[in-house]
Amino acid sequence: ADICFTSTTVPKMLVNIQTQSKVITYTGCITQIYLFLLFAELDNFLLAVMAYDRFVAICDPLHYTVIMNPWLCGLLLLGSWTVSVLHALLQIFMALQLSFCTDLEIPHFFCELNEVVQIACSENFLNDLVVYFAPVLLATGSLTGILYSYSKIVSTIHGMSSAQGRSKAFSTCASHLSVVSLFYGTGLGVYVGSARVHSSHSTAAASVMYTVVT
Repeated sequence: ADICFTSTTVPKMLVNIQTQSKVITYTGCITQIYLFLLFAELDNFLLAVMAYDRFVAICDPLHYTVIMNPWLCGLLLLGSWTVSVLHALLQIFMALQLSFCTDLEIPHFFCELNEVVQIACSENFLNDLVVYFAPVLLATGSLTGILYSYSKIVSTIHGMSSAQGRSKAFSTCASHLSVVSLFYGTGLGVYVGSARVHSSHSTAAASVMYTVVT
C-alpha cells in the first residue's frame, strides 16, 4: 500500500524535475487523483487495523492468535479495500462533474483533489462538501479507533510492574505512532486547513510529509 501510494506521485514529480516540463493531461490528472485517494484511504484504514493489532497483542496477549486469526485479518483487509475503492470512485465521480477552463496551473507537485476543485470554473457546493467532508470523516473515524486502542494500551502498560516489560511494549508501538502522527497531522491539516484558508506553499509542504516521508 505504501509503495503504491508513493508511486502515484513521486515518479511523475521526478520526471517533472528532470525534464523541466510540468504538464499533465486531464486523463492523467484524474487517474492520479483516483489512485492517490485509493491508496491514501487504504493506508488510513490499515493504520487503524495495525493499532487494533497492537491493542490485542499488548492488552490480551494470551488470546492474540485466537482473536487475530487469518479469517479476521482477511476480513479487515477486504473491508479496508472495499471502502477505499468506493470512496475513491465517489470522489472521482464528483470531480468529473466539474468543468475547467483551458491552460490551468495547479500550484502543487501532483493533482491533489482539493487543489483541482479550487481551480474549477464551475461552482458546486455538493462537490466541495464531499471533497472536504468525506476524507476528514473517514480519517477521523480511523483516528478515533487508533486513539481508543492506544488509550487501552497506555493503561495496560502503566499497570505493568516490570520496567523492562513496559519498555518492550512501548517500543513495539513507537514506529507506528510516529507514522500516525505524521500521516494524520499533516493529512488532516491539508484538508481542514485548505477548507478555511488557501495556501499552496504550506499545502504542498504538508502533502510531502504524508505522501513521501511517512
